[in-house]
Amino acid sequence: MDGRDDLSQLAGVGFAESRRIGCSVVYLESTDSTNLQARRLAEQGAPEGTVVIADEQSGGRGRMGRNWVSPPGVNLYLSVVLRPRLAPQQAPQITLLSSLAVAEAVECCCGLIAGVKWPNDVLLGGKKVAGLLGEIAATMSGVDFIILGIGLNVNMRIDQLPERPLYPASSVAIEKGETVPRVPLAKRLLRLLDLHYGIFLEEGFDPIRRRWQERCAMLGRRVEIDGGGGLLSGEAFGIDGEGALLLRLQGGRVERVLSGDILAVH
Repeated sequence: MDGRDDLSQLAGVGFAESRRIGCSVVYLESTDSTNLQARRLAEQGAPEGTVVIADEQSGGRGRMGRNWVSPPGVNLYLSVVLRPRLAPQQAPQITLLSSLAVAEAVECCCGLIAGVKWPNDVLLGGKKVAGLLGEIAATMSGVDFIILGIGLNVNMRIDQLPERPLYPASSVAIEKGETVPRVPLAKRLLRLLDLHYGIFLEEGFDPIRRRWQERCAMLGRRVEIDGGGGLLSGEAFGIDGEGALLLRLQGGRVERVLSGDILAVH
């Protein structure tokens, strides 16, 4: 295996330049789910910034319990233990922060313009190449820990991709037209995640929110959303301070959408 694609070299005490994320990196050749493994470590007291990264997942999961296709040796599957001092309702901010870091890492390493889509996707050319999953453990007093899962399709072939009716799946290699070394991409991703998480802790969500909105192509367009309590249709024009999507409905009323699936963009 090319050394630039051997994820096992990331294992160990982490990156010297990291302030938090990547302080310790656990590499697994194969696992059920990096989120499950990271949760087990968090429950055992793993410090903030601990990363679990794997070459393959047998039970990778996306939002709403959906399966995340995770073939061996081609993508990035990683999860991070975070222990921010947040109220539970602020947890979606972490997912948005991480999608920004993924988009910037792809752009920096591969020269491709990456966009973000609410609530948890990264797009290349309108096609989904990454998804984020934040799972929270909290009490009445606040967040105990958050497990941030990241799945990034790096070198998947067309025949390996799942079918998606809206925002069809793709990979960085397909969009770039060549194989992409995973180790430099993983390192850049963890550094940018560490950078943005530090900004978030020190300055709040506003700087992250502004940069996320700059990368979101669906803003200013009419969208249809399944919000769990029925269908909504309106102009998406931003996200608020808690990460909710702001939707301007017919007649001008503004609806805050806390969670849901984008069904169509016009």
